[in-house]
Amino acid sequence: MKGNPRYINTGSDLLDLAVPKVMGILNVTPDSFYKGSRYNTDEEILKAAGKMIDEGADILDVGGYSSRPGAADITKEEEGGRVLKAIKLISRELPKAIISVDTFRANIAMEAVAECGARMINDISGGEADADMFSVVEKLNVPYIMMHMKGNPRTMQENPVYDDIVADILKWFSGKIFRLRSAGVKDIIIDPGFGFGKSADHNFELLRRLGDFSVAGLPLMVGLSRKSMIWKTLGITAEEALNGTTALNAVALANGADILRVHDVKEAVQAIQLLKRIKPS
Repeated sequence: MKGNPRYINTGSDLLDLAVPKVMGILNVTPDSFYKGSRYNTDEEILKAAGKMIDEGADILDVGGYSSRPGAADITKEEEGGRVLKAIKLISRELPKAIISVDTFRANIAMEAVAECGARMINDISGGEADADMFSVVEKLNVPYIMMHMKGNPRTMQENPVYDDIVADILKWFSGKIFRLRSAGVKDIIIDPGFGFGKSADHNFELLRRLGDFSVAGLPLMVGLSRKSMIWKTLGITAEEALNGTTALNAVALANGADILRVHDVKEAVQAIQLLKRIKPS
């Protein structure tokens, strides 16, 4: 679908982004904003992971810290106890799965990759929340997903303001990309952070102008799945927002998204398959 070949090296696998990829969300938390993404027992975790892989997920993103707006902070010990156990379990039972650890804490990222089987790091703070994260990414040299967030999950939706949202986020990314590249980090993925310190208007402007992020020359991940910009606009609930999610994912794909981070894998895979018929090369 894309003319310039681009790959993500996850160790034993090269992910070819000529065709967009799907990342399945696997939350081992009791309070994620979408109830359907919460998995807490070993049986639930493995069942969900297996289902996502069967439906075509290329990556499983395992997180143990709820980042919904207003979410309570939890200790490193509590987050680590949740997420590291789950990654070990999936890695042992589904050894071919490409697992991403969803954390902003450097020590958890290090242990998840070095000892538990994760092969990517997804950091919602882009290195802002833990000063040691970039050095950990440098040491591990695994793919690093760097998301933009204004503030933190407890404060991010308190009247976020931008001069020009796309220009401001690109400027924020540029300095971090330079630091990572200077340290020899090869695989960097950027995520503009829909819903993280952005109003609904900001989110829709980001989606309209998503193609502008191509100037960074890096793979682009988009996480729109069941977010409030969808269900508040439509006057429904997160549980009813699958159709809206699929519609906006299609727009994101058309505007250059390389990875879709989703709760519902099958529908995202179908959107990519249909887009391939429209844009075959």
